[in-house]
Amino acid sequence: MSATPSNVGPKAGTVAVQAAGKSVELPILSPTLGNDCVDIGKLPKETGLFTYDPGFTATASCKSAITYIDGDEGVLLYRGYPIDQLAKESSFLEVAYLLMNGELPDARQMGEFDHDVAHHTMLHEAFKNFLGGFRHDAHPMAMLVGMIGSMASFYHNDLDYDDPEERRMAAIRMIAKVPTIAAACYRHSMGWPLRFPRNNLPYVDRFLHMMFEVPSEPLVLNPVAAKALDLLFILHADHEQNASTSTVRLVGSTGANPYACIASGVAALWGPAHGGANEAVLKMLAEIGTAKNVQSAIDRAKDKESGFRLMGFGHRVYKNFDPRAKIIREMCHKVLEELGIDDPLLEVAMRLEEAALKDDYFVQRKLYPNVDFYSGIIYKALKIPTEMFTVMFAIARTAGWMAHWLEQQTDPEFKIGRPRQIYTGSGIRDYMAVDKR
Repeated sequence: MSATPSNVGPKAGTVAVQAAGKSVELPILSPTLGNDCVDIGKLPKETGLFTYDPGFTATASCKSAITYIDGDEGVLLYRGYPIDQLAKESSFLEVAYLLMNGELPDARQMGEFDHDVAHHTMLHEAFKNFLGGFRHDAHPMAMLVGMIGSMASFYHNDLDYDDPEERRMAAIRMIAKVPTIAAACYRHSMGWPLRFPRNNLPYVDRFLHMMFEVPSEPLVLNPVAAKALDLLFILHADHEQNASTSTVRLVGSTGANPYACIASGVAALWGPAHGGANEAVLKMLAEIGTAKNVQSAIDRAKDKESGFRLMGFGHRVYKNFDPRAKIIREMCHKVLEELGIDDPLLEVAMRLEEAALKDDYFVQRKLYPNVDFYSGIIYKALKIPTEMFTVMFAIARTAGWMAHWLEQQTDPEFKIGRPRQIYTGSGIRDYMAVDKR
């Protein structure tokens, strides 16, 4: 496994900070790509001061060699490879290998990785009893959090964190079993019997068969469905230090079991401001209702007093067009054409995309359709229920989460996360007995 790069370090020069009547020289760290960072590690010791950064939006929490984003230029790199090249030429399983190991595999390495993943897809039979404890109408993400967290009880005692092979096998298990768990959660909600994984099938095909095949008839997959889902998995595999990845790293910093770490990442991903955004897109389309209401929706979105927002437009990081959206847009239109789907909500989505891309208000503010907008449409076209959208995201992001967990284990600066705070409560006061209050 690749370690954190050693070439990130002080530049020639420092920055002088005047604080608490003292002058402190702080080193500047220079990354391979991106903004330089001021190392504030010795600031509290030298001055007694901490820094304040709500949401850590201006703070680098770690050094990482996995993913690079340039939001201004619309750039996304996995291990240095542009996302458009990987989307066109690679597969999700190969991208998972790349994220974990730092290099693309040769034919032998890919064959071994595929074999290892395929032969760890089964779940312990005890999972059936655990799954049966959930209500049939439980949200699939709630089930996914619980099921992944329970894996710690099956593998906790065998894991030696100091053994690279043990860490690798933990990652293999996660990438292999999360699709099986996700499909089981869906089938539980449908009241269908669970399907065993067919290990002779490719990764995405295997998952779709576990999701949709019923005992009474075989599933005939349209190749465009598997290709579209594989593409979505590639695009969602990692996205630098977002909320869920940072959560995995924070929990991982305590030395927690990796399965518990991934469960925490799933919980963070569930939020509507993060992985739940594509689910929010479909709810918005349902609210708009029909294509004839699109223009009024556009007008309402431009009116700040209306309280209505267009979900799936713009991005917190990308100030240009989301590079993933450019790729997925083409696939979205191909899926709709290939499958010949007649769905009023999909017509609303296409009309909304067309209207927003032509409206000066959205163009000037660079509020372009993002990856959540198009992924929600594709999932709906593939007949994946809205409640499962974020689960799809979690399957893909497991590769990135495990890559970050693996990297963290070999980081020489590895330490437990401990953010500071600005205390705004009461000052010191004395306790009074209840009869004197």
